[in-house]
Amino acid sequence: MTTLRIASYNLQKCVGLDMRRRPDRALGIIDALGAEIVVLQEADKRLPPRPAALPDEMVAAHGWRVLPFGQPGGSLGWHGNAMLVRGEVEVVDTAHIDLPGLEPRGAILADLKTPIGPLRIVGSHLGLLRRYRLMQLGAISRALRTRGAWPTVLAGDLNEWGATSALDAALPQLKFLEPAAHSFPAPRPIAALDRFALSPELTAVGHGAYRKRPAAMASDHLPVWADIAPRHA
Repeated sequence: MTTLRIASYNLQKCVGLDMRRRPDRALGIIDALGAEIVVLQEADKRLPPRPAALPDEMVAAHGWRVLPFGQPGGSLGWHGNAMLVRGEVEVVDTAHIDLPGLEPRGAILADLKTPIGPLRIVGSHLGLLRRYRLMQLGAISRALRTRGAWPTVLAGDLNEWGATSALDAALPQLKFLEPAAHSFPAPRPIAALDRFALSPELTAVGHGAYRKRPAAMASDHLPVWADIAPRHA
């Protein structure tokens, strides 16, 4: 069975728990994940013009391609959400999704050609309050309904400490994976804040959190990964 590895990583703007800004350390971890597609959160610095915490030229030197979600001023992504691809992955289309809530939030969407076929990836970093998280998933659901049907993966920092049943209800096109491992806080994880959801055409052959050094120091989140395959392959 041919699989495709997708990863999600909240970079915390490349500032580790040692308070050092080390984009080189973050990229070393991203490389070690063995993924073809990586969805990032907090990939840009906080203040306008929100320059990239992970420099474009450094990303390219590691063999990654940055999808075009950035804004004027040098940001890597949209509301801190970015996406990297490598290998045989080809970009068909990209889009931004505005998300409701008290604090500015957004999601990114990419339609891709991949070794396992066409794939739509949605990257998100949801709000801190469940009320707004559910509203934000509803906005993603509406955005998906306006586009043609593609096998879809949502990946990101969902900030959800509880069960996935409410999330499934807010985004009925997809089913959230039960977390295989906790990802937050990185040194001693007790919560599965970083998660994946799949459309019915897809299955996860395996998924988990990456714990090897220096991941427990590089961010307050561990990166997570999922090996995805067509369900009926």
